[in-house]
Amino acid sequence: MIVRFARLVGRFFRGRDLNLHAAAITFYGGIAVVPVGLLVLRLAAALVGDARVRHLAEPVVAAMPERMAAGAGVLLDAGLGMSWWLTFVALVPATLYGEGLRRGLGSLSGEAGGATTGWLGRLLVLPLIACGPVLVLALLAALGGPARHLRAGGGAAVWAVIGSFLILWLCLSPVVILVYRLIAPLRPSWAVTTAVGSFTAANVSGFAHGFVLFWALPLNLGTPFGGLDGVGATVAVALWLYLFHLLTLVGYAATVQAHRMVLLRKAARSAMLPN
Repeated sequence: MIVRFARLVGRFFRGRDLNLHAAAITFYGGIAVVPVGLLVLRLAAALVGDARVRHLAEPVVAAMPERMAAGAGVLLDAGLGMSWWLTFVALVPATLYGEGLRRGLGSLSGEAGGATTGWLGRLLVLPLIACGPVLVLALLAALGGPARHLRAGGGAAVWAVIGSFLILWLCLSPVVILVYRLIAPLRPSWAVTTAVGSFTAANVSGFAHGFVLFWALPLNLGTPFGGLDGVGATVAVALWLYLFHLLTLVGYAATVQAHRMVLLRKAARSAMLPN
């Protein structure tokens, strides 16, 4: 059954350039990811206060690799210090993520939509952005313990990684499910989307931990770019963002194929029933 389903998903990609679709969404994501982060942090601070957000984020940032922690600290300061006017302006690039996801998922499934696809994607991503502060606060609160154990090292660090994987999986699952059900033009059933979307979120969570490990490695990212470390770091982030979108697209393809299998089985059972 699993092998058959894997082959069915593989056939889905025949004649489709998966890499091109992932690269297209990454283009939109590259523009939107920082504004989304800033917006979520600013809205989270509006809910519980700047001091509370900093208190929750402190152990998590401290447990990050040094280069990654520096970037996270800058993002945190910028998000919490952002005026409401800048928050409103940040919505413009932030909603591009919804447009990119809707265009990419729609094109992949053959449901590209019409001239309103981009604006519809921007509107549909707003509920996800609105839920972002609650998810981020829950994530930071839950990751505090594993972050402290990770810094302790030894066996505690192993359990910390396992715990952080599970926590991130739980927080990412509703995000992936809502992307597949809310933003994508072709919307599979809730049951199928929940099952496959959660599995996809588990894979994204694993790759997110690989992203953290990557920044802990003693790599000179500027070497391929004439020693320009800033350029190397930007390209590295873009490549990891591309991988995350690649996983998201494969998960969506699996969701669509699973939905179609369920519909075909229901149709076959209906045909077998006596009139």
